[in-house]
Amino acid sequence: MTVIVLSGPIGAGKSSLTSILANYLGTKPFYESVDDNPVLPLFYADPKKYAFLLQVFFLNTRFRSIKDALMDDNNVLDRSIYEDALFFQMNADIGRATKEEVDTYYELLNNMMTELEHMPKRQPDLLVHIDVSYNTMLKRIQKRGRPYEQLSYDATLEDYYKQLLQYYKPWYEKYDYSPKMTINGDQLDFMTNNQDRQIVLNQIVAKLKEIGKLPETWHKSTNIELIDQI
Repeated sequence: MTVIVLSGPIGAGKSSLTSILANYLGTKPFYESVDDNPVLPLFYADPKKYAFLLQVFFLNTRFRSIKDALMDDNNVLDRSIYEDALFFQMNADIGRATKEEVDTYYELLNNMMTELEHMPKRQPDLLVHIDVSYNTMLKRIQKRGRPYEQLSYDATLEDYYKQLLQYYKPWYEKYDYSPKMTINGDQLDFMTNNQDRQIVLNQIVAKLKEIGKLPETWHKSTNIELIDQI
């Protein structure tokens, strides 16, 4: 049983890499609810009012997903509960949450993390972090075209996105729930370039072999052709 969680800022390509990796390894993908998230557009329209509600919504869905994943065979999650506090803390730091909301959020998060410690499998096996610059992040946000994420929708999103990137380095350095690795999302365009995609897959497979967590069901000879089907 192998559980892989992905991390990275908005637009890094987590969902795409989840699909690619799940197909390549023959594992199950878990995708975060975004397009059918009723709170997300409200948050972009009025961040201060809806920051707490949005984060509780995400926390609940991420908790459900990681519980399901830790009870399944082999799977990949495009974002996980381990990354959740990064977003809420940033919003709290810029004045989008009250002290009461912050206290409530962390109490809820801590209760959930305590419950995970009693799962048959208590934590993931590998974190794959996609590191991207602001320019790459913005290009991918523009390409996927969600209106409320565009700078043309709200010019203040530029500062929000840049500040979000600054939170990732210390978060990644402190992450200790599992072995971890970084993918250079600027240099390796795994979303559209087959050669770059294979490099990324090779890096992840090498790491899984190193930590002894390569899924037993994976056979390179039968899965390599799936790369071209993404």
